[in-house]
Amino acid sequence: MTQTIKEYAQALFALACEEGIKKEIFKTVNETDKLFSDNPDYIQLLSSPAVPVEERISLIDKAFENNVHQYMLSFLKLLCEKGHIGSFKECAEEFNKLVDFSNRVLTAKVTSAVPLSEKEEKALIEKLEKMTGNTVLLDVEVNDSILGGMIVEIDGKVIDGSLQNRLNLVKDVIGR
Repeated sequence: MTQTIKEYAQALFALACEEGIKKEIFKTVNETDKLFSDNPDYIQLLSSPAVPVEERISLIDKAFENNVHQYMLSFLKLLCEKGHIGSFKECAEEFNKLVDFSNRVLTAKVTSAVPLSEKEEKALIEKLEKMTGNTVLLDVEVNDSILGGMIVEIDGKVIDGSLQNRLNLVKDVIGR
């Protein structure tokens, strides 16, 4: 994700907070993201330099004018005018991160060698919440290449408790 996309998302978030419409914009951002994901040809059309900008803006007006808050409509038009509408998904992800952060919610990306049981997930959430002081959501991915254990990425930190990492550490010590 580029710095420019982050700045667009931050500006939309700041405006939503300033105007007291964070929940409304959050809902609209995610509905729009789903709409674009379900209709990739539409986002491709809005990104196409072969279609004049005025026509693309008109298409946004027709599709969204009576369905989204005026700020969101302006945001979509701005992204289209500046050639960044194809990065809307990244904008939505960054916006959602900002909302989560403001609500003291962190998402931990967990890579595990085997699926975690409900009990293991609950224990991990409790430990991470105690460690961070925030509400924690898990995004769990299974990857057997780590051999065992898990890797947790949260709040810019990586906790690598994988068997593969431990074997690499032993290999480094033995290799000396």
